Amino acid sequence: MSIASLRREWLSNPRGDILAGIVVALALIPEAIGFSIIAGVDPKVGLYASFSIAVITALVGGRPGMISAATAAIAVLVVPLIKDHGLDYLFAATILMGVIQIIAGFLRLDLLMQYVSRSVITGFVNALAILIFMAQLPQLTGVGWETYAMVAGGLAIIYLFPLLTKAVPSPLVAIVVLTVLAIYGGIQVNTVGDMGELPSALPFFFIPDVPLTWETLQIILPYSLTMAAVGLLESLLTAQIVDDLTDTGSDKRRETKGQGIANFFTGFLGGMGGCAMIGQSVINVKSGGSTRLSTMVSGVFLLFLIVVLGPLVSRIPMPSLVAVMIMVSIGTFSWSSIRNLRVHPWQSSVVMLATVVVVVTTQDLAQGVLAGVILSGLFFASKVQRMFTVIPALSSDGRTRTYTMTGEVFFASTDRFVAAFDFKEVVDRVVIDVSNARFWDISAVGGLDKVILKFRREGAEVEVLGLSDASATLVERFAIHDNSGAEASLAAH
Repeated sequence: MSIASLRREWLSNPRGDILAGIVVALALIPEAIGFSIIAGVDPKVGLYASFSIAVITALVGGRPGMISAATAAIAVLVVPLIKDHGLDYLFAATILMGVIQIIAGFLRLDLLMQYVSRSVITGFVNALAILIFMAQLPQLTGVGWETYAMVAGGLAIIYLFPLLTKAVPSPLVAIVVLTVLAIYGGIQVNTVGDMGELPSALPFFFIPDVPLTWETLQIILPYSLTMAAVGLLESLLTAQIVDDLTDTGSDKRRETKGQGIANFFTGFLGGMGGCAMIGQSVINVKSGGSTRLSTMVSGVFLLFLIVVLGPLVSRIPMPSLVAVMIMVSIGTFSWSSIRNLRVHPWQSSVVMLATVVVVVTTQDLAQGVLAGVILSGLFFASKVQRMFTVIPALSSDGRTRTYTMTGEVFFASTDRFVAAFDFKEVVDRVVIDVSNARFWDISAVGGLDKVILKFRREGAEVEVLGLSDASATLVERFAIHDNSGAEASLAAH
């Protein structure tokens, strides 16, 4: 890497990156503890994972300024594994998860993101904003008026302080001011310490205590595959969102490998698997973070906070962090998507809404994205199918019928392709002009076989004109209409 690129990716915005990293570190603590509780493990498992993943992805990731750490999406997947086999199997599964993601990087599986439509990404973002807000509700139920007053005050500082100056991130100011008020004002509200006990020791390298047997692999492989897939899906979608927020590009292949390297080493440090976090990434960007330095600071300062400043950090009032996360929720949601419901094609709106509904209902981002991708594919296939046309023309002597075709012939349009021909018309010769058409798959070739063989059965001579090179290769390889026994094959189908 050149000196210029090192400066650009690490030192182009040091002040903003350091301050943003501090804000992210503070916001990571309750999140990591909460995710540990979801998984049923000690809080240090999530906190160590957040430190390790953030630091390693800062070094080897492909999206500067993106925050990766322990996440709820991974935590919910490992609950049965921990319950049935114990903590060491979680660490082993995390290591294997990393290996799978590294392999995925070499196989360029990041290119699959090209098939995720903008509507799916918008639905993903909106659903995540809703989930981030819903995650704050437990801190807002069954509490006194002091909590609501502090949340309101925190939001006021977050949105009004930038009017005075943007030199310091307003979320950091809100956390500091509300912490001082809570400690010296004796205000009784929930604190970070109420979430769980903070570790007081540094993480250390160790090998998980599991037998190196085929049986162990059979136990952890299904979990590792699922964790790897969900982690990459969230990370690559979040990388795309940060790309849009910052108007900069990123190396998705490097990010895929980077996520794998981070999870691989995290398993040896006593941490759970993780991936990119859109909420923390938005905090980082909106607080002024833009380079790898911000991600590095968030991880290193997180460890400093929990190991060195643990007693002070445990007194941070939860309402201050709730206010920050509500700000993230509001800032993450694509409000323009609501207005666009009236002007965008209804198919796009359905895909976006379906993604939101499935994610919020199942609280599984992968299921929501999968539902959106499937719907997008179905709508696309339907649209392409309708673009297919056939224009028939009869010669002046009435002996030759020419069918001029335009559009794409594939599995969804094959039936319309076959139905466009009149097999009962008495003609000597049929010309099928496909100069403006293309055959995409074996279903299309099968449809062409059926048309040719049906006309021949009626006694007509058939000629196909204008096959493109790609279509001709497909037809030559898979067509059967010139093979012996082709009639019998058609009858069988």
